[in-house]
Amino acid sequence: MTSVSSFWVRSPVMLAGAASFLLAGTGAASAHVKWFCAFDVAGQPRGLEQVLCTDFEWLTGLALLCLMFGCLTEGTPLGTAILNALDRVTALARVNSALIVRAVMGFFLVSLWNLGGIILTPELKTDVAWIPWLQLAMAGGLLWKRTLPFTAAGIVFLFGFAVWNYGVFHLADYPVFLGVAAFLALTALDRTLFGQRPIDVVRIAAAITLMWASVEKWAYPHWTDPLIAAKPGMTMGASPELFMQAAGVIEFTLAFALIWTPLVRRASAIILTAVFVSAIVEFGKIDAIGHSGIIAVLIAIAADNARVPATRRDVVLAPVYYASALMLFLGVYYFAHSALYGAGYATDAGLGSVPVI
Repeated sequence: MTSVSSFWVRSPVMLAGAASFLLAGTGAASAHVKWFCAFDVAGQPRGLEQVLCTDFEWLTGLALLCLMFGCLTEGTPLGTAILNALDRVTALARVNSALIVRAVMGFFLVSLWNLGGIILTPELKTDVAWIPWLQLAMAGGLLWKRTLPFTAAGIVFLFGFAVWNYGVFHLADYPVFLGVAAFLALTALDRTLFGQRPIDVVRIAAAITLMWASVEKWAYPHWTDPLIAAKPGMTMGASPELFMQAAGVIEFTLAFALIWTPLVRRASAIILTAVFVSAIVEFGKIDAIGHSGIIAVLIAIAADNARVPATRRDVVLAPVYYASALMLFLGVYYFAHSALYGAGYATDAGLGSVPVI
């Protein structure tokens, strides 16, 4: 495989070209693989010594440069002008952001009722007959503000029911549902959660969800092999391995950006919305239903006009927090998998010789 480092040396347009590749790659890979391909959560993931390779380091370095560029733009006249333009363009969505989330979640829950046999996401199957009817009742609860806590409680219950049946590690893919539940409940009660607005709570939950999902792309790239075999053009000529590394890196970076400064997180939300919508065009109805909730959340994030004055400190600390988040999610993913599915896995996976990045 051609290394990314040698590509850097040969290409004078590396930054623009690689960024385009990463965005396109993430768009093609954003169909949740568990909805379309065979998977084994308990299976042994790729060792960290294979994940943290030279290409991975160059890709994360490039992504970090893009993140820092966004931070540098924030607080400048250009950044302020972009934020002002976003405020104008998203004014209608901002005023109706709670309504948008409620309407889309209503569509989502009615769709689950119609499909039947599903707990929150397409791969979580159940033969419990009353669950679809509960989901229909939850959709009805979205019609009135005072009944939003009922729907929120239903989401939390179904999440717990799925954990009981599929395990906490599997449901670690979906904390965004708990964020949506908190958003609905807090909106109904006109409250904050420890000072965090409802939109902030669901934004953090969405970021955690996507960062965890990106680690799964690195740990189990072979899960996507059937999709790549069916749609070889999605790799844009790259090897499947490099493609999945790139898709994971850009997804992780965009997810991290959701918890950073206002301009960066709003730009990230817009890009992620485009990515998920493009995946719907590619993969159809199941993807549209499964990702509808997070798309509504991302629209609300993109429309949020809360601002905190940007400082040089944000630029300086971005690499530190980014690297810390990266190592935290990698570490938690691998050690949690080892603890839950095999005590001897840490040695086998090469956890004792993790390269420093």
